[in-house]
Amino acid sequence: MRVHRVDLGYFIRPAEETGTGSPRVEPTLGYLVEHPDGPLLVDTGMGSHPEVDAWYQPRRVELPAALAAAGAKIDEIRYVVNCHLHFDHCGGNPDLAGRPVFTQRAELAMARDTVDYTLPELVDHPGVRYEELDGEAEVLPGVLIVPTPGHTAGHQSVVVTNPDGTVIVAGQSHDNATAFTGDVLARHAGVGGSPAWLDRLLALDPRRVVFAHDNAVWTPGVSQVSAP
Repeated sequence: MRVHRVDLGYFIRPAEETGTGSPRVEPTLGYLVEHPDGPLLVDTGMGSHPEVDAWYQPRRVELPAALAAAGAKIDEIRYVVNCHLHFDHCGGNPDLAGRPVFTQRAELAMARDTVDYTLPELVDHPGVRYEELDGEAEVLPGVLIVPTPGHTAGHQSVVVTNPDGTVIVAGQSHDNATAFTGDVLARHAGVGGSPAWLDRLLALDPRRVVFAHDNAVWTPGVSQVSAP
């Protein structure tokens, strides 16, 4: 079950959101999981809306082209997981109508009931088929979904178990690999503040952790593998 990065474009996060006083360009990444039961796609790209486009200045790679670059065709995708339902993670969902979309029940409720949470047309589009989860679930053999709340209450990560090591698609559990590293080291050092679910992810012995808005990949160091 190989995991391939899918380049879905980038956007410019304005200075008002970065906390640094300067804008920051961030990639938008999906992940294609080759599975014996059919390909699974984690995140589908950026939705479009005039206000969104004016604020974030996105440069999209359309889903068929993005998948082709990763060696797949859009009609081959059998399953979809969105780490959460903000516009930049579920923009291609309408193009995958009819496929089961695995999402936490709490996330779907937030997307439907909260004003300005996301673009509504991406959530309840024609042909949508949600598989609502309440917590951790193995959705396919060797593919485990683990709730990783923080960025949103219903955020989730995807754990892919392979004989040569486990890959975790952590989505936007952290903005980047550096932030994830900081939390892992804080846990190891006994410093508070890391999310409660981090122990669960690390217990799965990941060899790689990948992210939705960072090309960098986290790999464990000797001092990061276990707490003292």
